[in-house]
This record gives sequence, C-alpha cells and structure tokens, in this order.
Amino acid sequence: MPTLADFEDAAATLRGQIATTPVLESQHLSDVVGAPIHLKLENLQRTGSFKIRGATYRLSRLTEQERARGVVAASAGNHAQGVALAAQQLGIPATIFMPLGVPVPKLLATRGYGADVVLDGATVETPLRMAAEFAERTGAVLIHPYDHRDVIVGQGTLGLELYDQIPDLETLVIGIGGGGLIAGVAAAVKARAAAEGRRIRIVGVQAENASPYPASLRAGHPIEVRTTPTIADGIAVARPGDLPFEIIKELVDDVVTVTEDDIARALLVLLERAKQVVEPAGAVGVAALLEGVVQPNGPTALVLSGGNIDPLLLQRVVAHGLAASGRYMTLRIPLPDRPGQLARVSELLAMAGANVTEVLHTRHGQGMQISEVTLQLSVETRGAEHRGLVIQTLEEAGFRPTVVED
Repeated sequence: MPTLADFEDAAATLRGQIATTPVLESQHLSDVVGAPIHLKLENLQRTGSFKIRGATYRLSRLTEQERARGVVAASAGNHAQGVALAAQQLGIPATIFMPLGVPVPKLLATRGYGADVVLDGATVETPLRMAAEFAERTGAVLIHPYDHRDVIVGQGTLGLELYDQIPDLETLVIGIGGGGLIAGVAAAVKARAAAEGRRIRIVGVQAENASPYPASLRAGHPIEVRTTPTIADGIAVARPGDLPFEIIKELVDDVVTVTEDDIARALLVLLERAKQVVEPAGAVGVAALLEGVVQPNGPTALVLSGGNIDPLLLQRVVAHGLAASGRYMTLRIPLPDRPGQLARVSELLAMAGANVTEVLHTRHGQGMQISEVTLQLSVETRGAEHRGLVIQTLEEAGFRPTVVED
C-alpha cells in the first residue's frame, strides 16, 4: 500500500510539470441532489486528462539506463498523450502503438508531443501485443496505463489536491477503468483523512457495458468479464488491474454502474449547466449522481477525469443525450395518400410547440398499404412531459404516431 509520504514525494516531483486543476461548485447539481456538489476539473489538465500524472511520475523514476532505452506504450487515447508529453518533458524517446481507428485529434496530439506513433490493428488489442513485442525486441520500457505502483502513486496526487481544495469533503466519486486513478486517490485521501481522524467515503463508477469490478469484488479477486461497446471507451476494460484491485478492495466503499443513456444525459448536463466539455468516461460520476445510484453524504466531489472527446462523437452523444432526456424524438406516422396530410401534421406539431428538425416522406416501406405513405419526423421537445403532449395531440387528431428508438 503506498504511504502518504509516497504521494507527497510524487506531488513534489510533479510540481511545475502538471497543472493544479480547479474545483468548481455546481449550483445546479447541488440543487438537484440537495447537497454541495463540487467538480474536480481534470478535463482541464495538460493533455486533457489525469493520465499525465501517473505517466510523468512513472517516467521520472526510470534509471538513466532505462531512459536511454526509451519507453513504449499502447493506447487509443489519453494514456498515449500522457506518456508522449511526459517523455518529451524528460527527454526520453517514446514509441506509441495506436489502433487504426484512433480519433484524429488524439493521434495528432500524440504526434505533436514528439512520440513516434505506429498505427495498426482494428482495436487496441493489436497495439498492446505490438508494444510488448517492441519492448522485448528493443529493450524499451513498457509503460502500463494503470497496473504499476508508480503510476498509481502519480495518479494519487489528484487526491492530495482535492483534500486541500475541499476541506469539508465527505464523499468522493470517481470513474473506474483499470483502477489506477481511484486506487491512487483512495490511498492518498484516506491516508490524509486517517491522520486527522476523519472518514471520507469513496465510490467508484463503471459503465454498465464494461464493468468487471463489481463481479471481481464479489469474487474476491480480479476476473475477466464479457464487455459490450460503450461510449465511455476511456474506462472500457474487461479485467481489473492486479495492483489497483487490492487497494480498491480495501479502501473503496462501493462500486456502482451506469447505463449508456445515463452517461449521455450527464454529458449534456455538464455542457449546458457547468459549461464543461467532458469525455464520456469522465462523466460517469455525474451520471451516477443524477440517476440516484450514488447518494451524497455532505459535501461531495465528482472527478471529471478527462475532456478528450472527438467532435464527431460529441455530436452523436449530444443527440443521444437529448433523446434520453426526452428533449428530442423521432416519430413515424402512417398517413392516407391524399393532399393536405403533411400540412395537417405540421399544424398540430406547431400547436403543441414542437420544433421539427428533419422530415422524411416516403411511399415505400414494408407493411404499408398501397394507399398509405409514411411520414418520419425528428422534433425537439422540452422534456418528457412535453414529449407526451406532442404524442397526445397527434393521437387526438386521429393519427397513429410511434416513437423510433435509436
């Protein structure tokens, strides 16, 4: 178990190389849940995520001989950028293996920090294998994203910052992937709290589609689970890290999960009410709070762990978040094939106060009568209640609308 002295040494080492990220009190979230809610803005960290902390501290501990051999890592995003910038700052050659489909902004940023980037493979599994082979072949030091003591200690410096920034902190909520961040933060915060006779509750959050920690904690050891795609790709792992798991098992009070819709709604809330651009993995704590799977006990901090979201993904997630919040829906309406029907539907939607954003009118479709057409409309609404009013207005006029799910 890392000690408080370990984390303080790491904080001193990182001083001047990373940012001390601010804390923002969210009046909106505080009002929603009835407790003071603070957001730790690690999305504003250098490279756009907390990963620079662990990467820089890990590389700073390398011997001169190891530095001369260079470092290698595999990642589809934040870890790649963290290792690349840390290596640049310390003058260490870095090779990063990334999958072919990596978002362009992350690729350009990693190259911009001076790393030699190799693209190969449809998923991150291929880069992971190639990075291990590269390390074996060249002697370069393989930098693991979470399963190394120095990485965990580096990430834990975030906990020391939070402890000082929110003196009355009682609950801390953090997303979990492999577990390096929450393990480091939990060890640092609980060590500080114990020294002062305080107790701080720590809750981890995983995406439901990639959540090995709940099952592993029940089993008492890391187990691999089957994952399905999630927008929170930054925390999508199938198996906990061995070192983080031991710390989490001892120090983290609870681990919960959130759905894809929960995460999309949370991102929308952060954009609209906190004015923060956050990647899906960084928003899971907010999702857990909004959905009630985490109950705040007194002053609560949510770590927004990263902000590296591809603009195209952001566009899709916002649309999904609007739909999940009842503020956007697509309707399919069968109509008699005669003049005036489209105008009548438009009139009814205007009366109900719904704004039409897209219209598709077709005479072709499975199950349609020869005398029917199908009208598909995308409309903006003000929430679940207004959404119901729009559907009711159409039904009372004799139409049969159905909501098209994603």
